[in-house]
Amino acid sequence: MKKIALALLLALTLCPVASFAQIAIRIGPPPRMHEERGRAPDRGYVWIAGYHRYDNDHYVWVPGEWRRPEHPGQRWVAHKWVHRGDHYEMQEGHWR
Repeated sequence: MKKIALALLLALTLCPVASFAQIAIRIGPPPRMHEERGRAPDRGYVWIAGYHRYDNDHYVWVPGEWRRPEHPGQRWVAHKWVHRGDHYEMQEGHWR
């Protein structure tokens, strides 16, 4: 029982450390791919352009899509990669 309690305590102590782990991506994303938007499914939809996300050890293209803003009057701020020193960081897209 003591071993189980000690193992649980150790796991709980290390969990917060794991959540702060980040991967330094030293190779920038490939050029943006060309996408055919087509027509919006209905009025009020906004085109969310595709982007490259980093998955394990390579970039993967996430295709664009039509979305309706969460609240009237919002605009979409696109995903983008920012070069910081010796690595790249993803700034997630969001409604503003």
